[in-house]
Parts: sequence; structure tokens; C-alpha cells
Amino acid sequence: MRKVIGGLIQCSNPINDPAASVQTIRDAMFEKHLPLIEEAGKRGTQILCLQEVFNGPYFCPSQDAKWCDIAETIPGPTVEQLSAYAKKYQMAMIIPIYEREMAGVYYNTAAVVDADGTYLGKYRKNHIPHTNGFWEKFFFKPGNLGYPTFQTRYARIGVYICYDRHFPEGARLLGLNGAEIVFNPSATVAGLSQYLWKLEQPAHAVANGYFIAASNRVGTEAPWNIGRFYGSSYFCDPRGNMLAVASEDKDELITAEMNLDLIEEVRRTWQFFRDRRPDTYENMSKQLP
Repeated sequence: MRKVIGGLIQCSNPINDPAASVQTIRDAMFEKHLPLIEEAGKRGTQILCLQEVFNGPYFCPSQDAKWCDIAETIPGPTVEQLSAYAKKYQMAMIIPIYEREMAGVYYNTAAVVDADGTYLGKYRKNHIPHTNGFWEKFFFKPGNLGYPTFQTRYARIGVYICYDRHFPEGARLLGLNGAEIVFNPSATVAGLSQYLWKLEQPAHAVANGYFIAASNRVGTEAPWNIGRFYGSSYFCDPRGNMLAVASEDKDELITAEMNLDLIEEVRRTWQFFRDRRPDTYENMSKQLP
């Protein structure tokens, strides 16, 4: 039996001071995560995922280029520091940060590190929203790496980031590319999103026969105050069952044991990959009105 212990961390921003420097906030967010990362390792977590742009606030309600100072290369300082924790605890990690490719070119990215600290690759968020309070196109270029999956020591995993979750096409491609667990680090606030949070991704899990692990931040963030980040990070199995759910308002680590043998069992019952009809989906890849 193939069992994997997954972990998700959700955190609030410890510095809601508009006068604080970008570097001060970034350092505070990084330091706040370290005890929870240590806790994950000590609890035997085998694959750990942090929240979207974990080492900063969700700065996209603004259109202030100063936040580009948070961006860094991948691999780079943050990935290298956390790779040491991955190696220490033999724990694969998904590390979502703001990536700098070159001057003026930035991505919303998640690096993947294996349990021995080896950098495996990265996923760049493909679907970038641009609406009031979520001016992400100001900061992020759409991803250009497709929908890769990564063979960690414990499982083959895929990554979808926040707004990506509203698009079933990429979720299906992650399944076709062999993902056994799809991690979705997010930063999302209460409203319609909160209802959809526990609707869309369990549907992806069922439709594709894999596990979902979704993380979200908590609290409110000044000076923007666009709403309450409602946490509720969770694990879901290929039948759509919730395995573990975090609180709406607390900084915390949640863990869940995932029996990967369930993937084979579910896919032998519901043969969605066998019965799909790509020959009828031609218009799916066209830019239609």
C-alpha cells in the first residue's frame, strides 16, 4: 500500500503596516513560516506545500511596482534556504514565490524540491486574473511551461496556482501528465470564492482520479483590505471526500495521509480517461468568441 503524508501551511501577514519596507515584510513572512515548516518535518510530513507567494502579502490589490522587489530567481535564495529544510526532514516541498526571470519579466511561480533537497523544477501560473482588487496582470506574465508533473520520492505531483483552479482544462492535463496529487497554493478572499473553494477542486479530483491539496492564507491585509482570506486549506481524495480541513482564521499546519492505491481503484470504477473523446474537442484549443 502506497501511503503519503501531505502537509499544508496557511499563514497571515504579521506586518500590516503600509510604512514597512518590502524587505521587512518579506523577512517577517519567511520567519513566521519556519516554525510551521519545522513542525511539519517533526510530524513526519513527506510532501509540504506553502501558500501562494508565501513570503509576502497578497500585493495585487495595488499596482505599485515596489512589490517587484520581492521577486527573485528560481532557483535562488529562498528555494536554496528551504531546500535545506527539505533535506533535513526528508520532505519534498512546493515553494510558491514571486519569480524574476529578467528585468521587467515576472511570474507567479511554485518551485518543487525533492526530499533530498534537489530542485526538480517549477510551475508558472497560467491563468492570470485582472479585475478590481486582483490586478495580477500588472505583476505577473502568464506561465509558459505548460502543466508539468514532478516525480518526488513519494509521489508524482502537479501544481495549479489559485485562479488556475477555475479552469478544468489544466486540471485534466495534470492528470493526463501523471499527477497523483495536485497542489493548489492560493490567496483568496471570502465571497463567491468561498463557496467555490470546496466545489471546484473536489470536482477536479473526481473527474481526474487524483488527490487535491489546496492551501489558502488567513487574515486581512492592510492597506488594501479587499476582504478576509478564509484559510480552509484542505486535502481531498479521488472520490471527492475531504480528508482534513483547516480553520478559517488560524495560522496552522494540517496534515493528511493519502492512500495512493485509491487512484487505481477509482480509475478502474470510473473510466473517465478511457472514455474521453479528444477527437471531438477540437474547438477547445481554438480562440473562440
